[in-house]
Amino acid sequence: MAAEEHKSSDQHEFVKRSSLYQEFLAEREEILRHKWLESERLGYDIGFERALLDWIRKHRDSWRAARRHPESGE
Repeated sequence: MAAEEHKSSDQHEFVKRSSLYQEFLAEREEILRHKWLESERLGYDIGFERALLDWIRKHRDSWRAARRHPESGE
């Protein structure tokens, strides 16, 4: 049983260190920031799903481009 727990722990650490997971966390932070800003602007909580869809439509492409090429200022 201890070997299985150790393997699970190793897998969990691998995932946490992966670039894909780091990208997910960064994107999630941007979505939550967008949710907060839009909710403040509108005067009510717009909810995560609405913020997610709005952010994807309006900001995701430029956000990703800026992360790929930070020196270009996009």
